[in-house]
Amino acid sequence: MSATTPTTFIDIYTDALQRVRESTTGTTVVDIMSRYVNQGLHDLHLQQNWWWAERRAVLQTSAQYTTGTVATSTSARTTVTGTSTLWTTATGYGSRNNANAGDKIVFAGTEDVYSIASVGGAGTITLNEQWVGATALTASTYRIYTDEYALASDFWRLVDHRMFTLAIPLPVISRQDFYAKYVRNNQPSQPRVSTIIDLAQSASTARQPRLVMHPPPDAVYNLPYRYITTNLAVSSAGVAQTQLSATTDEPIIPLRYRHLLVFYAIAEWYRDRKDDGRASAARQAYEDLMRRAANDSNPERDHPRIVPRTWRYTAGVAGRYPGGSPSSRRFSTGTAFDEMRD
Repeated sequence: MSATTPTTFIDIYTDALQRVRESTTGTTVVDIMSRYVNQGLHDLHLQQNWWWAERRAVLQTSAQYTTGTVATSTSARTTVTGTSTLWTTATGYGSRNNANAGDKIVFAGTEDVYSIASVGGAGTITLNEQWVGATALTASTYRIYTDEYALASDFWRLVDHRMFTLAIPLPVISRQDFYAKYVRNNQPSQPRVSTIIDLAQSASTARQPRLVMHPPPDAVYNLPYRYITTNLAVSSAGVAQTQLSATTDEPIIPLRYRHLLVFYAIAEWYRDRKDDGRASAARQAYEDLMRRAANDSNPERDHPRIVPRTWRYTAGVAGRYPGGSPSSRRFSTGTAFDEMRD
């Protein structure tokens, strides 16, 4: 048995098994306790935005594109052809072209928003929705833009759920309110409000979080933001991952708090064995340690504090405030300062 505090995955579940007097070599009991440890890892991070789980990223928007003219066909209503449109030309920002699958397009003379299914060439676009105009477009102007942007692949939630970024004031509102207010989000300008959505999974089980902005960006903006990660563990090679797997993996929790997972696992172990007394004691130890971790001082964290207004008191004593007279006294004999009164 190691004399050091649990560090790796094997340290944590072994400590838990030894505390409940179970074998540390039996495959079944090791699997059960390991599962409890991972459940504890996720439960802990549900409680609040821990500082060690904060990450930062920069979202870069795209300018709207309007070069050239377009035409549609009345027979193939999802086909759009362009003249001098250069849709497959790179914008110079990342891997984006002037038109991309998922972008939105609005044609002159209508407020309807169409989404682009695919870009077949410099002058060919296929829409997801059929063109509904009574007649085909001919040499029409248009604008292509995007109002949905992918967030970091390990994005879980914002550190500040009210504000996406302060690079430009960009508050976050609920999806219901956003779509109720901005049914047709089709006039690009500097964004003023946003919401966060999840697209359906595609080609994998990974989440597809997106930031939607109103108005859609009309230019390239760099928007730094801070978020809580879904990667709660790291391999011995330093690779971030969602949970503990290999015996040498480590949780992202600072070393001094990792025994939290031991007590969570013990509580689950005894609960499933109907030992309510031991389960309750372990749960209490887990919750007490979590409160201590939450109240631990850290330079990055702010804590509520009472700050008395001392300037009137000090200025009055020094004779620099109306009603105060010059004095060599440094202290008052009254109770105003102690009572935080002016």
